[in-house]
Amino acid sequence: MLIKKPVGITSYGAYLPSLAIRAETIARSQGRADESVYQNLAVAQKTVPDFDEDSTTLATAAAYQALSRLRGKANIGALFIGSESHPYAVKPTGTMVKTALGLPDQMSLVDMQFACKAGTQAVQTGIAHVLSDLAPEALAIGTDTAQSRPGDVLEFTASAGAAAFVLGRQKILARLLATRSLASDTPDFWRRPRENYPQHAGRFSGEPAYFQHVLANARAIMEECQLDVNDFKYVIFHTPNAKFPQLVAQKLGFSPEQLAPGLIVKQIGNTYAAAVPLALAAVLDVAQTGDKILTVSYGSGSGSDAFVWEATAGLVSARKKFKNLISEQISKLKVINYEDYRSRTRQH
Repeated sequence: MLIKKPVGITSYGAYLPSLAIRAETIARSQGRADESVYQNLAVAQKTVPDFDEDSTTLATAAAYQALSRLRGKANIGALFIGSESHPYAVKPTGTMVKTALGLPDQMSLVDMQFACKAGTQAVQTGIAHVLSDLAPEALAIGTDTAQSRPGDVLEFTASAGAAAFVLGRQKILARLLATRSLASDTPDFWRRPRENYPQHAGRFSGEPAYFQHVLANARAIMEECQLDVNDFKYVIFHTPNAKFPQLVAQKLGFSPEQLAPGLIVKQIGNTYAAAVPLALAAVLDVAQTGDKILTVSYGSGSGSDAFVWEATAGLVSARKKFKNLISEQISKLKVINYEDYRSRTRQH
């Protein structure tokens, strides 16, 4: 759907845990040091949440940065948090985040879950609330502390992080030009009640799941907007690893240069519901006035949200005062060993 009214991102924030583990360290623990499985994923390391970090604390930290950059929170009338690792099965994450941030009680608030696209679903729902005048501004957050069974291939990528976006119609940093979604019953990844770790359908999660949804949604939104690959400065696809988005970019005709700024999965792993939001934040950290950004998420089960954004002069001006950009957070990551990693992931 083309968005004709001015609306978009008015502030954003991101948070990464300070710890990371190298892929080769995990490979040695799994007895795969001589195999190519982890090299094929093209993920060098992933973030690790500390003992006192969960999806709630990550969301709060990312949102705090977004609100600090905005320098005001009185107009926020909606909060949507997408995650597949909400700390409680029955108790909202949002109420805790709202209270920690000092947001008003009078607001719409929903915890969302749609695998790795829950964060972009939160953004889309926040935009809808603003456009329908249900809220002057909305806060949308993607946050996760992803779990993986020891020895599983997911252990190389499942990581942690959060990104938050304030959405509104005034002082827009990145204007939304269009958005659309699609969904199908394609069960490539799941976790039943009382199971500690998710299960996945291996290679089935590629062609009929990720690739089918991301390619179809990307092509559809570009056709609707009458834009082609050359109209975009940057492109972001969901990053279960670094290989899948690179293949999608090649199939659609995007260059490595268009994909590279958002391909932070190589340094932080797959942050699930925060993956595309964090990649978008990384691109906003470098985008210039007029740059168009194609963003396409994917969530197992399955579905995809697509967005076309355009950076404004306001972004370039506001960013001069921004501190602790994603690149800075990545540069400060402290690498830990496998024993330290396992002691922390048992808590999540």
